[in-house]
Amino acid sequence: MKLFVLSCFIYCSCVIPFNLHAQGQLENILDSVFKERGEVYFRFSVINKSEINELTKIISIDNVKGDEVTAYANKNEFKRFLERKYSYTILPPPSTLLKESELNMGGANKDREGRTVWNFYPTYQQYLDFMAGFAMNYPAICKLDTIGTTVLGRLLLAVKISDSVQFDRGKPQFLYTSSIHGDEITGYVTMLHLIDYLLTNYGTDPRITDIVNNTEIFINPLANPDGTYFGGNNTVAYATRYNANGIDLNRNYPDPDAGPHPDGKAWQKETVAFMNFADSSHLVMSMNFHGGAEVFNYPWDTWAKLHADDSWFDFLGREYADTVHLYAPGGYLTDMDNGVTNGYAWYSITGGRQDYMTYFQHGREVTLEISNIKTIPSSQLLNHWNYNYRSLLNYIEQANFGINGQVTDSVTGQPLKVKVNIFLHDFDNSFIYSNLPSGWYFRPIDEGSYDLAFSAEGYFTKTIKNVTVSRWNTTRLNVQMIPLSIGGVNEIFHRELSCFPNPATGYTRVTLSESCSLLTTLEVFNILGQSVLTTQIKPHDQHYLDIDLSSMLKGIYFIRVKQDRNVYEGKLILY
Repeated sequence: MKLFVLSCFIYCSCVIPFNLHAQGQLENILDSVFKERGEVYFRFSVINKSEINELTKIISIDNVKGDEVTAYANKNEFKRFLERKYSYTILPPPSTLLKESELNMGGANKDREGRTVWNFYPTYQQYLDFMAGFAMNYPAICKLDTIGTTVLGRLLLAVKISDSVQFDRGKPQFLYTSSIHGDEITGYVTMLHLIDYLLTNYGTDPRITDIVNNTEIFINPLANPDGTYFGGNNTVAYATRYNANGIDLNRNYPDPDAGPHPDGKAWQKETVAFMNFADSSHLVMSMNFHGGAEVFNYPWDTWAKLHADDSWFDFLGREYADTVHLYAPGGYLTDMDNGVTNGYAWYSITGGRQDYMTYFQHGREVTLEISNIKTIPSSQLLNHWNYNYRSLLNYIEQANFGINGQVTDSVTGQPLKVKVNIFLHDFDNSFIYSNLPSGWYFRPIDEGSYDLAFSAEGYFTKTIKNVTVSRWNTTRLNVQMIPLSIGGVNEIFHRELSCFPNPATGYTRVTLSESCSLLTTLEVFNILGQSVLTTQIKPHDQHYLDIDLSSMLKGIYFIRVKQDRNVYEGKLILY
């Protein structure tokens, strides 16, 4: 049996070995560890990554460096971990490592121009006052929204910054949100600084003015105030990762692979509030801020397979990190691949906000681990702002690049909500929608040439081919949809097909929504868009086609079936 290692609860550096022979001894350890806090921070080692993929279902993995893992757990989670009989060391909570003087709580001061110098951690009341003050002092471009409330009744706040702050004028919506883990608060103050920077420079700085005029920016500096102010409203010195119920909010969202409740717990008030906020918005891009590492992390976290826009995500990460490297000291934001990683390549989690927003909300969200130290000394806050603010502005601007335009009814001219799908590219919910009331859509995407389909109930599908995109530029593509009530129009209907089994080892059955009573052409494309198989199938009365692909190499393929004016498309994985 492996030894367990426990530091003399949290704050002591000595290590005591335990050999767990009885349930009573296990309970004694748990009672001791969780005497003062509802969570524990600890370190252990693994032999291979497959262990991490299993343990992430039990505890909240925080970081992985080689074979060393740091993690958090509440009492029940830690009990399940102990039953796995790993050796471990309990670590002091990161939020307790600084003196109150190093936090500079509430130490707001002004520079010569009367602007707040963001070199302190605000009290909770100061935070509320700052957020209200932004909206009061800049009402033409700033509005304060309450997303919801926490378990303990604290406010989840966001400001909206735009030159059309009271209504939707068909601009891309963008979100920055920080500190879903309450003890990771470098991003908290950075976001307050960003709000102030955008508002005070609007109208005088051409770049800031352009960003605000062309984007609806939402900023939520603090997504877990109960965790951040666990020690009371006047200090962040005892902040916790989890919320007041002892739940990791960044494991509490519906997951593309693990289902609606991957952590086995009810959705928390904070989770529901943010999901409702996302449902009522049409966010094109977003970023959430964490701490404990320094890396730009992009989807997916839950799957080893890559996102349809993987090359675009990697490009964004490189732009962010490379810009930071120009202004930061050597070694900053260099974790993983010099500051950039696919989430699963680092370590897998389920129930994360990033995958939820990207998969279920059809947006594009990434995670920025902004500082290796979760609660940095207040004297370092301005430095981290200076390292990152140019990259923060670059990232907002990307929401306006790619393909965008307005979709309207060809007869009435009224804006429409339609599905925008890219042939031989979109899969795993990477398609998007245009949004009402404006009818505008925004599709960030990497450089290349694409075929797009616009579809909506009651309208002929509109297909537009060879739409060219280049980086840092906008391809404007307005679309008029023709109602089905207008006859005699030679349009093509695009539908989805399903394959089973999928993934497959060579044989699969393709199922269509209509029977194959017409002459049918089936074509298979590889991931490069090259046709690797074309065959014609005689008419028959079944709704399915059986195909033998055993001669093909392992990989991702796209299947297209044509019947008169119907075109079916789907994705197949061979392994």
